[in-house]
Amino acid sequence: MNTRSVVNTGALATLSLCFAIALLEGLDLQSVGVAAPRMAREFGLSVTQMGLAFSAGTLGLLPGALFGGRLADRIGRKRVLAFSVVIFGLLSIATALVTSFDALVAVRVLTGFGLGGALPNLIALSSEAVSPRVRNTAVSVMYCGVPFGGVIASVIGIVSAGDLEWRHIFYVGGAGPLVFVPLLFAFLPESKAFSRATHGERGEPASLFRVLFSDGRALSTAQIWISYFCTLIVLYFLLNWLPSLMAARGLGRADVGIVQIFFNIGGGLGALFIGLLMDRLRGAVVVSGMYAGIIASLAALSTTPGFMALTASAFFAGMFVIGGQSVLYALSAAFYPTSMRGTGVGAAVAVGRMGSVVGPLAAGQLLAMGRSASVVIGASIPVTLIAAAAALMLIRRPRVND
Repeated sequence: MNTRSVVNTGALATLSLCFAIALLEGLDLQSVGVAAPRMAREFGLSVTQMGLAFSAGTLGLLPGALFGGRLADRIGRKRVLAFSVVIFGLLSIATALVTSFDALVAVRVLTGFGLGGALPNLIALSSEAVSPRVRNTAVSVMYCGVPFGGVIASVIGIVSAGDLEWRHIFYVGGAGPLVFVPLLFAFLPESKAFSRATHGERGEPASLFRVLFSDGRALSTAQIWISYFCTLIVLYFLLNWLPSLMAARGLGRADVGIVQIFFNIGGGLGALFIGLLMDRLRGAVVVSGMYAGIIASLAALSTTPGFMALTASAFFAGMFVIGGQSVLYALSAAFYPTSMRGTGVGAAVAVGRMGSVVGPLAAGQLLAMGRSASVVIGASIPVTLIAAAAALMLIRRPRVND
């Protein structure tokens, strides 16, 4: 990346603040998974109820992403992002105050609305802060904050005292976003590309159907949606269930936390590394290797015995699954013009979040039926093949250059 051009366009401030918000989003997204074993003991939850608690937050992400992206194309990315951050900060703190399972589910749905509204704006701001030739790298720099936020969640889970102590992680996850809101208003520049694209416009913005399916975008939209949906089934299954599955494999709490940390470290490094490769090598080569890595790491995670082998498998699973999703986020931004990018990316994130609901719920059902951790992890492989096919077709489609 050309450092001088990044600084001159204000991209450094944009990417730094977007990374920080992504870090806090990743902390919140993985908080429930880290806290789940202790929450289950306090509330007496079954595995089916745990799956519902995991999916509750992602359920709120659907309307949040769609509404947040659409609104951003009307009033700007910065304001919608700040509003979304306030929502998920306050609701994360509210999670720590719940006293029943029903309240937990309700609060997590509302938290998801804020998280969903933030993500398409983080993607749009990051992609519009730089030239198209380094868009993959910019989005990857932002998105690597999500798995590193998961590292923080895992560390908090390890150091929290007591078998029933789980609320600290949500207090931290709620206070951080609220602290950053004034910084967003003070230092985050609005997207210059968005300001140019909307300068002097009159009338209503393009309809949702036109944004997604007109001017030759219908096939690209369908392929983005399929790849998002299937990849996020795998990602959110691992984000939410990995600690519980590793505990079922006989690991203690500290070892489970270490496995989760390495999963997220791998994800952060994978997001950066794969994003850089996408801007330097042929897309088909990178995407093929990425999905081959997902399949191989899932197979290893489902069959390898022992703490060290599981830790290594989790590291590579994080590298390829989280890194792969960061590439998909960058790709989606490249297929919609600036004036429609928030809507297009938001719709893709919303559809993908259906997969993030399906993944934890399906895993919970399989476990409730008595299936082993290895079977549950292995069931993700066919879904990965579908995602790979859609992504490989997508990268052959024409992209916008603004």
